[in-house]
Amino acid sequence: ELLCRKAIEIKPDYTNAHLILGNILRSLGKSEEAELSYRKAVEIKPDYANAHLNLGNILSDLGKLEEAELSYRNAIEIKPDYADAHSNLGIILKSLDKLQDAEVSYRKAIELKPDFANAHSNLGNVLIDLGKLQDAEFSYRKAIELKPDFANAYLNLGIILRDLGELKDAESSLRKATKIKPDFAKAHSNLGNVLI
Repeated sequence: ELLCRKAIEIKPDYTNAHLILGNILRSLGKSEEAELSYRKAVEIKPDYANAHLNLGNILSDLGKLEEAELSYRNAIEIKPDYADAHSNLGIILKSLDKLQDAEVSYRKAIELKPDFANAHSNLGNVLIDLGKLQDAEFSYRKAIELKPDFANAYLNLGIILRDLGELKDAESSLRKATKIKPDFAKAHSNLGNVLI
């Protein structure tokens, strides 16, 4: 932190120093200070997509969802093929209950980066909310294929399979989630419900 502050003192318009300082402050739980650092990076270099993405992340952490949405959209406008920005926009849109838009964002992230396991899993979450259980099942299976130790995807797949009446497969998926993450209370709880 001190080195970044020294770099900024020497060269106040050093965008990367502001960005790195923001990352350090965020990791230290100093969210408001991190927001200021990211805003300064965006102010210095408005066409820096990564600065907009990081600003969106901290705004999301702070519960400023509409501002986070705008930051992610700015990142995408600057860099349309930025899969992480599309995925993070999807998270915000889901939180804002803009489910169809969230689905579009996740699908775009996956189009840009087909091996993006988190985007596949998050798409599954949105598809559940939209009542598209079969499509959600496919998304979770794809996430697991890409990231075999993805405990949350196994959990969500197990819940979907339970809801679809496929109890044996649900049990198997939930057991896998608890094997990957033994302290995963939600997976243990759902496994217990399947076994009743």
